[in-house]
Amino acid sequence: MVNFKEDEYLNKLNHSCAHMMAQAVKHLMPDAKFWVGPVIETGFYYDMDLGDRVINDEDIANIEREMKKIAKDGKRIIRNEISKEEALEQFKDDPYKIDLIERMDEEDTIISTYSQGDFTDLCRGPHVDTVKECKYFKLIKFSGAYWKGDSNNKVLQRIYGVCFPTEEELNAYLQDLEDAKLRDHRKLGKDLGLFMMNDLVGKGLPMYLPNGYIVWEELENYIKGKEKKLGYKHVLTPPLGNVELYKTSGHWDHYQDSMFPKMEVDGEEFVLRPMNCPHHMMIYANDIHSYRDLPLRIGEIARDCRYEASGALKGIERVRAFCQNDAHLFVTPEQIESEFKIVVNLILDCYKELGIKDFHFELSLRDPNNTKKYHPDDEMWNMAEDKLRSVLDSIGMPYIEKIGEAAFYGPKLDVQVKPAVGNEYTLSTCQLDFCLPSKFNLTYVDKNGEKKCPVVIHRAVFGSIDRFFAYYLEERKGALPLWLSPVQVSILPVNNEYHLEYAKKVESILNEKNIRVELNASEEKLGYRMRENQMKKVPVSLVLGNDERDNESVTLRFYGSEEKVTMSLDEFIEFIVNKRDNRDLEMC
Repeated sequence: MVNFKEDEYLNKLNHSCAHMMAQAVKHLMPDAKFWVGPVIETGFYYDMDLGDRVINDEDIANIEREMKKIAKDGKRIIRNEISKEEALEQFKDDPYKIDLIERMDEEDTIISTYSQGDFTDLCRGPHVDTVKECKYFKLIKFSGAYWKGDSNNKVLQRIYGVCFPTEEELNAYLQDLEDAKLRDHRKLGKDLGLFMMNDLVGKGLPMYLPNGYIVWEELENYIKGKEKKLGYKHVLTPPLGNVELYKTSGHWDHYQDSMFPKMEVDGEEFVLRPMNCPHHMMIYANDIHSYRDLPLRIGEIARDCRYEASGALKGIERVRAFCQNDAHLFVTPEQIESEFKIVVNLILDCYKELGIKDFHFELSLRDPNNTKKYHPDDEMWNMAEDKLRSVLDSIGMPYIEKIGEAAFYGPKLDVQVKPAVGNEYTLSTCQLDFCLPSKFNLTYVDKNGEKKCPVVIHRAVFGSIDRFFAYYLEERKGALPLWLSPVQVSILPVNNEYHLEYAKKVESILNEKNIRVELNASEEKLGYRMRENQMKKVPVSLVLGNDERDNESVTLRFYGSEEKVTMSLDEFIEFIVNKRDNRDLEMC
């Protein structure tokens, strides 16, 4: 979807429309006072003090009608520049504007205002020439918002909106918003009975229901199966650790704000772990290693906890407790290139099998003009960066170089996905680390009998299973492929009196083949049960009547299709097992 902040004209247009909305509110509610009305990635909003009044749907409709009148009137938008003293006088009755003005640095600051007819607002601009350009708009939603984002301050009313140059663009955007609502993983999770949240348990702490845990477990088994074929050794480590562990790793000094508070037990201080690398360092340190043992690939589906502000929490996409698909590869410097290539190919292989196409690679490198903020080893940095470039070039994968975006301890690769809902984010990562092994005094004996420090590659293909689950739900609108679906086949006997016995036989055979099957033998009419299966997004519905019973056959209908196909029971068993085992993406 469009980013209103990045498009120069849309930015100006939506800034102007925010003022037009404030003007309409002022016409309808003369005592209204206004705080700020910025353009954001998804349009604009304006925060306003309406006294004790709380905005409702009827208010929104009235404001939109008034905005249309203002746009039709077509007043020019005029910029004026005034001194700070003049601004304080002009807005003396508005405490919110006075607060903004008084926080400006110098007494002789030139302040700009924009006027359109009977409305003047404090603003840096820029704006379009006339309110007539703002006629294609829509107010999207409204909510309460603390003044300055401080919960100790008054709650203001916030109204969000969008504005476009043409009616066609506006309508297309509104249709995208409706589609986004249907795709929202929070709605899908509730409708399909996949996961839940409860404030008594705690904000940002998801609980997976039986159907959701089936999907979660299938994803875990899928990625662990891919890793095992590549020689990964899987481990299980505790979801907390001694504070000293994180002081050794450096996370206590640099990551503490994202960690939960420490706990004291029996004279020791513990903390819920925010990441798994310190534990994996200790597993490596448990043995003596030769260069012949490397690369050593340690993987874990690990439970982690990070503090996220309550306003940032979002379903299972942004949580406080999650499971990382984490791995740490302990390698010699000479193995960096080959191991990095294996990781990149693993990511691409998974994306291909899962049908993920809208993504790009970002290679984060150090700033060669400011090397002081990075691990001090020029030779290692140059070697590592050249190897990572070489791998991406060799497989023909386009990438963007992000100079100065590398972590202190090494360059990294991020795979950015563009989800169906919202802005792009990182799904998979691969990070070189020159520092952590030395902090834990990790060594291996090289072929000359000398002790050397290994390099660590941190990598996560799914990132966290929770976030990947949310992403994939939205990508597929909840219609998961057959192999991931909690219920793969639903059996619908036409009449329980005549067809239930055969339906139970089919159910038993499918169970023996480890097909997740549900027998829907309710007394509801067949049409109702078929519609119910469509709402539940069950991949395959089997209708069993007289012909099917008498001929040992089944009539099947796929999700999202009106077409019905009849085949023998044996043919269907072979067909469904083959589709499941091959992870057919079209079976949904």
